[in-house]
Amino acid sequence: MASNATIYKAVLQIADMDRHYFQDHAFTLARHPSETEERMMVRVLAFALHANEALSFGRGVSTEDEPALWQRDFTGAIDLWIEIGQPDEKTLRQACGRSKQVIVYVCGARSAEVWWASQSPSLDRLKNLAVTLLPMESVRALAGMAKPTMQLQWTIQDGHLWIADGAQTHHLELQRLKG
Repeated sequence: MASNATIYKAVLQIADMDRHYFQDHAFTLARHPSETEERMMVRVLAFALHANEALSFGRGVSTEDEPALWQRDFTGAIDLWIEIGQPDEKTLRQACGRSKQVIVYVCGARSAEVWWASQSPSLDRLKNLAVTLLPMESVRALAGMAKPTMQLQWTIQDGHLWIADGAQTHHLELQRLKG
């Protein structure tokens, strides 16, 4: 964990109707000083969407050769590589070469649309790449749920997410840009 990181403990209760996956996960997250709560909670969201016993968080924003999350098989080969934000084409080409599947969760009001408009022609040829846009207002609402100790219930169905923390519930709709 990074020095001076803010530590969060999370318990996720996941009910993913699309994958027929119903499981609880408990973990500790370190939020790097340069990482926003929005980005950290998008990492948690990505974990919930792809939850699996083999899925793990990368070492953090300061590590360039690792994704935000990844899943390796028993041989160490990378099955799933998940990026958060607006990575450049070179990073995504390398990730697609190293992993069976690469997923990018992009957010940011106007900047996400500009990023996608400039990157989509070159990224279209990467067949194992999927890109999903997260509405910024939903990401902000999700960041509002960030607490040092979190217990979040996730219900996932048909590209819709409902996230509850006992006091509030937020709805989020995923917008697939590619894949």
